[in-house]
Amino acid sequence: MDLKITTLGGKDAGKVKLSEEIFGLDPREDILQRVVRWQLAKKQQGTHKTKGRAEIARTGAKMYKQKGTGRARHHSARAPQFRGGGKAHGPVVRSHEHDLPKKVRALGLKHALSAKAKSASLIIIDELMMTEAKTKALIANFATLGLSNALVIGGAELDKNFKLAATNIPNIDVLPIQGINVYDILRRGTLVLSKAAVEALEERFK
Repeated sequence: MDLKITTLGGKDAGKVKLSEEIFGLDPREDILQRVVRWQLAKKQQGTHKTKGRAEIARTGAKMYKQKGTGRARHHSARAPQFRGGGKAHGPVVRSHEHDLPKKVRALGLKHALSAKAKSASLIIIDELMMTEAKTKALIANFATLGLSNALVIGGAELDKNFKLAATNIPNIDVLPIQGINVYDILRRGTLVLSKAAVEALEERFK
């Protein structure tokens, strides 16, 4: 698969041959869903909690005698049915993580990249570099390329000026190649890869 390379200013900079094994697959929604679910589960803090009846600071004495009142039998006022009592079956602090095989994770990334390539939402840029950290200049460059909602993936080291200029632009995410992931690829409309990122991906999946 051949794809055109452009400069940050929108000029033609040649072509690159993309691997069919990485960018030419037929995307499967079930694999993408599994990987996204695994990612989001890992991100959950799991710190939500309510107090059960054993944790409520309230008297444990019997409310009134067992018989003779004509009312229902009750013991502790900490029971969940009473105002101020403990919560029945409430959330507890726990980890939401679950296992997903490495091969499925790797396949999910390939399918996400292939989905962007298939929908013509993939742009290759020769270098993600700027002489000055000017957000206004970078917005103009992105407008030339037609980018308003994009994930930009650079090489192992991001250019400092480019990263600073892109920080304040809404709906634009910038990551080094080590941070590439399925969720971020799918949540943005366009995927922008530097030439170095393409080479790193092909080296990774050799």
